[in-house]
Amino acid sequence: MAQCNNSLLTRRRFMAVGGVGLATSMRPVWSHEPDSMKRIVFIAGTSSHDFGGHQHAAGCRFLANCLNALPHVKTEVVADQWPSDERIFDGVDAVIIYGDGGGSHIVNGHEETVAQLIRRGVGLGILHYALMPPTEQMYSLFLQGIGGYYEPGWSVNPTWHAEIKHLPVHPITRGVKPFAIKDEWYYHMRFVPEFKGVQPLLSVVPPASTLKRPDGPHSNNPAVRKEVLELGRAQHLAWAYERPDRGRGFGFTGAHTYWNWAHSDIRTLVLNAIAWLAHMDIPEKGIPSSPPSAKFLAEFVGPAPTGFEFEPVQRMIDRWNTGNRP
Repeated sequence: MAQCNNSLLTRRRFMAVGGVGLATSMRPVWSHEPDSMKRIVFIAGTSSHDFGGHQHAAGCRFLANCLNALPHVKTEVVADQWPSDERIFDGVDAVIIYGDGGGSHIVNGHEETVAQLIRRGVGLGILHYALMPPTEQMYSLFLQGIGGYYEPGWSVNPTWHAEIKHLPVHPITRGVKPFAIKDEWYYHMRFVPEFKGVQPLLSVVPPASTLKRPDGPHSNNPAVRKEVLELGRAQHLAWAYERPDRGRGFGFTGAHTYWNWAHSDIRTLVLNAIAWLAHMDIPEKGIPSSPPSAKFLAEFVGPAPTGFEFEPVQRMIDRWNTGNRP
């Protein structure tokens, strides 16, 4: 089982060189042919919220740590900036982008590089705020790469308790059970016409309470009210995308709250998705991993603020992973 909770030793194997965190594994040496290796690159934007929110680099390092326990996988984490040497993308199988969106989007100025990755058939996964591109050019790029994006004035960003009651049959949902969890779940995303190539993975009709805020670029709008309050249409919080030519995409609107990586169904779904993007075989029970403790997750972030209490976070994690969920 992937050791996502292997204490300080694993964390110490991350080395920062020129802004690139090289995630080395704690697994034994596996024999393999060079061509069998799967290379996954994470690009993390800077953290923009208080401790426990928008921990982009820490989240990428944690996910990389889980994947590094698998044979034939090599991950690299680029933290807080775009790669200074784009040769990092040579031979890559999947790229994961997790950072702020809008004017601070880490892809700004690097659209052609992402377009080249898409043309090459490289898998592309985009998490949370990074789903909000700032320009029409990037709107088109995201539609090509992952089949959807967050559009201000159309999409909304409430924080709410999403209850996922049904899951489709798909490699990404293997080992994932219905669950409920609070996060800043974006919805009413903009997708390719007729959802061609899009497979929704997490879908739910949001409660009316998510649309109590006044109209605004991110809070509410007539179109989303009609979809949810009048028509009662399910909204898609995560999806897979099969490009018409070649390559795969994945979008995940959650992951604002860093501690949610300790939720086994969230973690399994995203690890499965990354593996799927890289054309890896996914076991029937999903990519195996162990639930991390709150303190272990914090090791990927850095020192906790003075007075931060881990016990309530740990109790929440224990409830999630013992079946006694709220």
